[in-house]
Amino acid sequence: MAQETILIVDDEFRLRKLVGDFLRKAGYAVLEAEDGEKALALLSGHVALVILDVMMPGKDGWSVCREIRARYSMPVIILTARSQEMDELFGFELGADEYITKPFSPQILVARVKALLRRTEVAGTLPFQFGDLTINTAAHEVHLEGQSLNLTPKEYDLLLYLAMNRGKALSREQILERVWDYRYFGDLRTVDTHVNRLRIKLGPLNKWIQTVRGLGYLFEEAK
Repeated sequence: MAQETILIVDDEFRLRKLVGDFLRKAGYAVLEAEDGEKALALLSGHVALVILDVMMPGKDGWSVCREIRARYSMPVIILTARSQEMDELFGFELGADEYITKPFSPQILVARVKALLRRTEVAGTLPFQFGDLTINTAAHEVHLEGQSLNLTPKEYDLLLYLAMNRGKALSREQILERVWDYRYFGDLRTVDTHVNRLRIKLGPLNKWIQTVRGLGYLFEEAK
């Protein structure tokens, strides 16, 4: 089985080395970039995941994240010293899948990398059909009225989890634990942020993701 490649983007050499050493020990191939321009030059379809700093000279991490989302669907982990809530929410709005503040545990970072790269295990390979919405688990793609939706890996996992539990009210805690695939100790609004982004991309089907007051969300095809 080929190694999955992780791109680390940070202007601090010691941090790139620290994270890179832990990832290599976990069995990943590693690419490094000290700025945004070099990161974009290294990006290609064979990069499985990007670990991205925000504060860098030249093109900052926000700009890089925005450009990644315009061209690719691989997971993006924001790794930064910026711990303000507004920065975290902004990162999610740009399409980041995780937001980790420094200082951090390298072991936890590797665990989150593994969780993001772990594909949702679904029995069978046939697409799921919900009206005009098709979820193709074999190709890891979603189509709405025949048009492909450009979902991030986390948005795809969220939609699939909600759809697989059609008609069942799910709490935010359940969603965090299942979709993020680890015991998440962050703000429950992470779920709300991703649901809002997913609703926007679902367009006319956005009402299929219903809010359950005081609990979480429920996926149900609107009559």
